[in-house]
Amino acid sequence: MSYSFESRVRFSEIGENGCLDLPGVLDYFQDCCTFESEKTGLGMEVLKVQKRAWVLSAWQVVVKRYPKLGENIKVITIPYGFRGFIGMRNFILETAGGEKLAWANSYWSFINTETGVPEKLTPADTEPYDLGDKIDMDYAPRKIALPKEREKQEAFAVQKHHLDTNHHVNNCQYIRMAADYLPEAFRVSQLRVEYKRQAVLGNVIVPEVYAADGKVAVILNAEDNEPYAVVEFTE
Repeated sequence: MSYSFESRVRFSEIGENGCLDLPGVLDYFQDCCTFESEKTGLGMEVLKVQKRAWVLSAWQVVVKRYPKLGENIKVITIPYGFRGFIGMRNFILETAGGEKLAWANSYWSFINTETGVPEKLTPADTEPYDLGDKIDMDYAPRKIALPKEREKQEAFAVQKHHLDTNHHVNNCQYIRMAADYLPEAFRVSQLRVEYKRQAVLGNVIVPEVYAADGKVAVILNAEDNEPYAVVEFTE
């Protein structure tokens, strides 16, 4: 089944065009599943005691229209399956009148926060969630093929404002980092992200960019040239 909450697009959430930006859409999606976890009794504080956490592994987000300042919106999440240590869920962003604005698929890994190793899910971890049906969308592969021809960009260090409550770089912060390399007037209609490893305070990120045929791929590498995240934008 689905879980939802209603909101209104705030001035603090819009971009230069007066609309909710892509990271704002993702923040709403993440807030929605966080609220659902709190409602089930398996929220952040409970998982912290258990030394467990849900870590996002991959996104696929399709945007039809970005809502404007002041629009009333509804955010919906639908957990639809568990497998091993993976949880799968959809998201929908719509207007108060039911216009479908954006939708997404996502994969989440259940992690032992002490070891950083995936933890096999038990019935106690999954039974509180009432599963629903997958939404109808064109599902892309979870893995993103890395383009061979990539242009290296100037490296930068992870700052405190990039971190979340797990002391790792927040999922949306990787997307904000990658979006800095988009051309002017590039309107993202689809986003795919594959998270490879977790960056922490002080780590150095070395971006590489590939752009062709209405797509921009940004690989956010560590200093050893292994990626933290691969982000693919489609116009």
